Amino acid sequence: MKGLRKYLTPFAPDQSGAESVLYQLGGILVILDAGGCTGNICGFDEPRWSHTRSAVFSAGLRDMDAIMGRDELLVKKLEKVAAKIDAGFIAIIGTPVPSVIGTDYHALARMTSRKVKLPILTIDTDGMHTYEVGEQKAYLELMRQMVPPVKESIREDFVGVFGATPLDLPVPSDQELIKRTLRSRGCEQVLLYGADATLKDVAIASSVKENIVVAPSGLKAAQYMEKTYQVPFRVEYPGAGELLDKLLKEQNITEDWQGKKVLILHQQVLANELRKEIKERSGHTAKVTVCSYFMMHKEWMEETDRKLREEDDWVELLTKENYNIILADTTLSVMTPDFDGQWINLPSFAISGKYDPSM
Repeated sequence: MKGLRKYLTPFAPDQSGAESVLYQLGGILVILDAGGCTGNICGFDEPRWSHTRSAVFSAGLRDMDAIMGRDELLVKKLEKVAAKIDAGFIAIIGTPVPSVIGTDYHALARMTSRKVKLPILTIDTDGMHTYEVGEQKAYLELMRQMVPPVKESIREDFVGVFGATPLDLPVPSDQELIKRTLRSRGCEQVLLYGADATLKDVAIASSVKENIVVAPSGLKAAQYMEKTYQVPFRVEYPGAGELLDKLLKEQNITEDWQGKKVLILHQQVLANELRKEIKERSGHTAKVTVCSYFMMHKEWMEETDRKLREEDDWVELLTKENYNIILADTTLSVMTPDFDGQWINLPSFAISGKYDPSM
């Protein structure tokens, strides 16, 4: 049944994805809601909230504020908070409320810019899509607003990375894994946009040698940077093989892929890189299928790959296909208790909300 959830909690929505990209950049992040969406973001969808600081606010919309669209009240609040916090920008992030009442984000940005002398980013998320859609919008807005229009000279030892937020990565240590892998290839400076990159790093994004897209959420921003500033990009997940070794070692699993039928569920770029690694290790005897509840680009899919939408899609896939090995978040195992093959836990915070900082 469409939309029916018997086992899984709702996945991280698009406003959480937008917030994730901007969280560590030193801006004022305003969630355009009455408080509930902000509570969900900070309480469930942002693992950094418990140990790092960021200026995330709720717009605090009352019933009549939402109904009447009283944007001037929000502008007054923004003016007050901007006077108290040293921030590099203000981001206004949408939720279902402004979507329903038809908020004009461009007008809201113009009104705010008259009162506040900071760049204003508006992300028209609506809470009806999953996290990667919000990340995609936030990355694009960030590059459009915060990268100077004049391209700087190329810095040969700099590389940018799109899609390395906690919602995209299976384990926190993968940020360091990506950086370490790229540095081993001669990239001295690795800028993880949406992770530890600063606003100063974003300001020189037009001068990096190339961009790496490690998750589907970063593709449009990389395409924009290529078209606007002629910065080339590649789609890959650096260090995927090392990640696979780490998962097998930590879970005490003996590696055996030859002739196996394997299913991988995660964001598409990582899943594809793991598939490539598994096929090579099996001598190309393993049959590997990639599936995801999140964004799946058709040009990156193989014939057997699947875009999942409902809980039943996962159950149906495992019922029809006799997989020997599954790489997916163990949260999904509750839906298929009869699976008797090997399950390798591939954490996905956007699905489970479980994030182990020690990993």
